Amino acid sequence: MNSKKTFKIFVDFDGTITKNDVGEILFIRFGDKEKADKIVRDWIDHKINSRESWQLLCSTVENLDINEFNNFIDSQEIDESFKTFVDYCKNNNHELRILSDGLDYYIERILKKENLSFVQRFSNKLVFDGRGGFYPEFPYTDEECHRCANCKRNHIINYSDDEDYTVYIGDGYSDLCPAQYCDFIFAKGSLLRYCEISRITYFPFENFDDVINKLNELSTKKRLKKRFQAQLKRREVYIQG
Repeated sequence: MNSKKTFKIFVDFDGTITKNDVGEILFIRFGDKEKADKIVRDWIDHKINSRESWQLLCSTVENLDINEFNNFIDSQEIDESFKTFVDYCKNNNHELRILSDGLDYYIERILKKENLSFVQRFSNKLVFDGRGGFYPEFPYTDEECHRCANCKRNHIINYSDDEDYTVYIGDGYSDLCPAQYCDFIFAKGSLLRYCEISRITYFPFENFDDVINKLNELSTKKRLKKRFQAQLKRREVYIQG
């Protein structure tokens, strides 16, 4: 009798774990809304990369009231089913990591509020300048990647190998690259549209209960087929490394 299969699971934060894209609405609220909207549009249209967008967005914030800033972050909600999903992963020996192209300050504050600080995560860093402003730092950038600030692909490669079944869960533009390196993709929003246009196999989801149900189904299959294109892309990186 076959034992249940386990997965290496990588999940986006903004708009996937949280109900809102916190990184975007923070700058609409505390920066210059018109400028922030244009910066985000330019990033989506590939006119600027993620590092440039964060630098420009941070430059729109002046005379920040840190208490108001923290209160706004604390008002942001997560998908209620994510906590159930975290417990599910722990109980079924699935490795779970958060990969975000957002900023650590609000991510860590939200996770702490929800008693989820123990979940491993990788993101960009927010540094306060002491003069009512802040700026981003990028500890996980990849110079060969001209789009992302936090190279999610590298985290997937570093925390999985050919024998593993990998899962990516996301909703946005920063998920388009990393999803291509995983065997099973759970998508909504922009990621779902990208998968459809690119003819990439995916599972649609609305919340993490949907993910749990599908993973339960996959984990009990006698034979589980990995996505061939994902295997090829991973091997290309292994060879280059």
